[in-house]
Amino acid sequence: MAQSNRIVKLKLDVIFKAMFGRKENEHLLADFLSRLLEIPRSSIKRIIMDNVELIPDHIANKFSRVDLKMQVEERIVNVEMQISDEPSFRERTLFYWSKIYSDELKSGEDYSQLRETICINIVNFNLFDCPDYHSHFKVMEKNRHEVLSDRFAIHFFELKKIGKHPNKDKPLELWLQLINAETEEELQMLEQTNVQEISQAILVLRELSADEKMRYMAEMREKALHDEATAIHAALEKGMAQGLEQGIARGMKKGLEKGLAQGMAQGLKQGIAQGLEQGKAEERQRMIENLRKFGLSEEQIQAALHAQENP
Repeated sequence: MAQSNRIVKLKLDVIFKAMFGRKENEHLLADFLSRLLEIPRSSIKRIIMDNVELIPDHIANKFSRVDLKMQVEERIVNVEMQISDEPSFRERTLFYWSKIYSDELKSGEDYSQLRETICINIVNFNLFDCPDYHSHFKVMEKNRHEVLSDRFAIHFFELKKIGKHPNKDKPLELWLQLINAETEEELQMLEQTNVQEISQAILVLRELSADEKMRYMAEMREKALHDEATAIHAALEKGMAQGLEQGIARGMKKGLEKGLAQGMAQGLKQGIAQGLEQGKAEERQRMIENLRKFGLSEEQIQAALHAQENP
């Protein structure tokens, strides 16, 4: 089958879900999860999928999330593809983990029934200031590093930190490079590693690329993500403009209040000085009038004033 250079991107959440959400591709999902979680492939004997439906109307909506929730043996695993950076993404992930964890406990069940809950986030942006593409978080004591509970785990895989040169000795990187792939040339490079599961996944991705409906859904999703990014950017710009306007208004008001306060203080100081001067002048005039009453000449009065003012 002749292949176009253009492929649907596995990093698009709808394509990711279309590949791994299908029962016939469960063996690929099992291999992928074993690499992500660093657990033996043989330990995954059963996967129960929770939310595999793809709803076109939902896909086209801005600010929607498309993720893959499953039960892997006794673990609850949620895998999410995140293309665009979001404010408070870490906090959102923690909240989402807590919701999945608590929702598993049915009414009347003991807390011991809660199962290990793992959130896997594959993100198309740099989230942490480090060269490592994989970050694994657990809850542990600060100084002793004693793990509080083995039922908590959140993983982040940052696609921007993945190299472009396939290495068959690093299966996890091959999977992430496949997710990152955007051209047929990249798929061909990955095929040359002759890793069975990767080659099979590439065949599935090509089938999805040739499916008109899936291509349409991919285009709709990309448009929705673009609209979402535009909306967020516009909201940030509006917020910055409003913040600047309010800041200027507050600054002017504060400046005016400060100016008035300074003006009042300065006016009070000047008033006191003027009052003192006026008081001195009035006192001087009363002294002159009294001296005149005693019959002193103007010359004598000036001499007396001089002596008073310059003791």
